[in-house]
Amino acid sequence: MATTKYEVTYIIKPDVDEESKQALVERYDNVLNQNGSEVVESKDWGKKRFAYEMNKYREGTYHIVVVNAENADAINEFDRLAKIDSAILRSMTVKIEA
Repeated sequence: MATTKYEVTYIIKPDVDEESKQALVERYDNVLNQNGSEVVESKDWGKKRFAYEMNKYREGTYHIVVVNAENADAINEFDRLAKIDSAILRSMTVKIEA
């Protein structure tokens, strides 16, 4: 079966301390790995100011993960968990065409 490449971007609240942020990133990288995908790259884009206010925040820390997956199970599990995690403001997944 062919693998598909995805780019997952999520925004972490700016008031999350560095240690908690690292734990959060590791947790979500593990969620993606344990559900049948391979994390190719996981990088921090740093703190950026928003064009508009989101949940009473004017800035957030962006994190980008590139994954290879044979099916969307890992992506679906990430989306489910990210929606209920109070430390994540927004997330977006994009399928990368090869």
